[in-house]
Amino acid sequence: MNIINTINFLNELTKNNSKEWFDKNRKQYEIAKAEFAEIITGLLVDVAKFDKEIQFLNVKDCMFRINRDVRFSNDKSPYKTNFGGFIVRGGKKSGFAGYYLHIQPGASFIGGGIYMPQTDILKAVRQDIYDNVDEFKKIINHKNFKKNFGEINGSKTTLTPKGFAKDFPEIDLLKFKDYTVMRFMSDKEVLGENFAEVIIATFKAMAPFNQFINRAVSYMREV
Repeated sequence: MNIINTINFLNELTKNNSKEWFDKNRKQYEIAKAEFAEIITGLLVDVAKFDKEIQFLNVKDCMFRINRDVRFSNDKSPYKTNFGGFIVRGGKKSGFAGYYLHIQPGASFIGGGIYMPQTDILKAVRQDIYDNVDEFKKIINHKNFKKNFGEINGSKTTLTPKGFAKDFPEIDLLKFKDYTVMRFMSDKEVLGENFAEVIIATFKAMAPFNQFINRAVSYMREV
């Protein structure tokens, strides 16, 4: 996977985040976008080998727009300084847990899980963890999970979630508001020869985590 054009474009965009500059350099943007799209295309094929739920996706289902929504932000910069792709059952807005790739000079990462789920979905995920806590602990304590992510890094509430006992031994596992994981990458890793292999290996490590979460999401979609 070649990503040098993407990195170069994003470096320049970071220094020149304006519509005037962007319009003058739209050709470079299109080259970078196509390069990133090619990466996502390859990942779709590879991820489908171990997660059948995403085998019917296309690139448009996964890639995020580079334009920022500045309506409610003090930062009025018109463009994101990253490319992001979310490989997930039903597409990036489906609400399922999935596999995320974020390319940004100096701040690239491989991530995944479920971010800011709806209240009913979050409650269902917590309930499934409560009912199957040993299964969930086996997933997040697996050596491959630990090696890649260390631990779950979603935001947490300080309070005991409503409907669960305070004395539940693993109550901290129910306090997450987001069930997400991350593995940061240096620019050297991003530009390295084994970039694709690193992404796939990392996505494989999070697959059981995503599949556990999506069991609860699927149940809520059916009721």
